[in-house]
Amino acid sequence: MTTRQLLLTPLLSALLLLTLLSSCETSGNKMKENADYTVVEGNTMGTYYRVTYKDVQDENLKTVFDSALQALNMQVSTYIPESTISRFNQADSLYQLGTDPNTGNNTGYNNDHFIANYKKAREVFSKTDGFFDPTVMPLVNYWGFGYDEKKKITTVDSSKIDSLMRYIGMDHVELELYDESEVLVKSNPGVKLDFSAIAKGYGVDLLGRILAARGISNYLVDIGGETLAQGMSPRGDAWKLGINYPNEEAGVQDIQTTVPLKDRALATSGNYRNFYEVDGVKYSHTINPKTGYPERNALLSASVFAPDCMTADAYATACMTLGPERAYDLIESIPNLEAYFIIGEEDGGMAVRYTPGLQSLFKTEQ
Repeated sequence: MTTRQLLLTPLLSALLLLTLLSSCETSGNKMKENADYTVVEGNTMGTYYRVTYKDVQDENLKTVFDSALQALNMQVSTYIPESTISRFNQADSLYQLGTDPNTGNNTGYNNDHFIANYKKAREVFSKTDGFFDPTVMPLVNYWGFGYDEKKKITTVDSSKIDSLMRYIGMDHVELELYDESEVLVKSNPGVKLDFSAIAKGYGVDLLGRILAARGISNYLVDIGGETLAQGMSPRGDAWKLGINYPNEEAGVQDIQTTVPLKDRALATSGNYRNFYEVDGVKYSHTINPKTGYPERNALLSASVFAPDCMTADAYATACMTLGPERAYDLIESIPNLEAYFIIGEEDGGMAVRYTPGLQSLFKTEQ
């Protein structure tokens, strides 16, 4: 079989259900079967977070995690009106990045989380020829998937979409230095940013850095299915992720197969969960920044492996917009990235395609 061949088996999915296959139960924060490992859980970014780590200092880090994620949200969440990104979106022309999102005062505040998300988003925008575009926010709101009132579009207004398209593109946003402080400038008040396709991945990496700074080298961080695995699992081998079918009717416990993950990140994007249907037409949350419309192509889901989760998160989203052929070519062209695609077929079946670097992980499927 060539590396470009499709596997026509009834396949795996892309919603990642994280599972410790040893079926360890938790008692409080300690695993019953391996007391060296601690599990910390909480809520963030409209979803859950779960961190499993080998506790070298018998330290419960929940307060530390919660504080870090709260600080991140105050910079990148469009659902918090006072956040850095919301203040930029509300601004007419520019936003001083020394502004404290909690007070609105320009006091030299370190908006490092926002800046990191912005710079990575611009990088991926460039490498994907604009198919990953954080300025898509006005369109996301129009289609009912953003921070505005959630509503189904019953009649598509093409003239409205055309008018919003003039705000789309990273050329409408520039990071500049003004009076020795960084300023984010927009070309029009209607230009808005959305880091929802990258912020969860960044949050995963953030918690990973907290663990590493404490000398913890064996851990799994999961925020809403975006993951980073380092070192060994409680079983003494690689962490394993369960993968289920990309089907609207499938439950999260419907595991088809598993994939080992060690010293890298994995993020998945798909269109089979977050969508609505009007008059038999399905509108998904993945908006194509080139057309202004929800993207509809044969790619059901994309799972991207990368050294860090922010990168994996961004490229998984870009792949869904590109479609199976262009997404495969993109990932194959970028060092240290691999991808696993599930593709819908005309007869209703599913096929799988993955980049060469994953062949050893899925060789049992051949």
